[in-house]
Amino acid sequence: MQSAQTIGIDLPLKVLVWQDAEGNTWLSYNDPAWIARRHGLGPDAEATVKTLSAALNAVTAVAAGSP
Repeated sequence: MQSAQTIGIDLPLKVLVWQDAEGNTWLSYNDPAWIARRHGLGPDAEATVKTLSAALNAVTAVAAGSP
């Protein structure tokens, strides 16, 4: 938020768990890289964005039952 205070509208990061009409369960979230681009963050935020992306991928993989 120090680089672009507007990013606060997209924080904290969140994951939506929802079920479609066929009964399939889905996990959805906005990719941190997309959020960073949306708010004009530069290369100085790249390491943080990669860390957040990896964390969300890991959490959702476990929640989805993937190894």
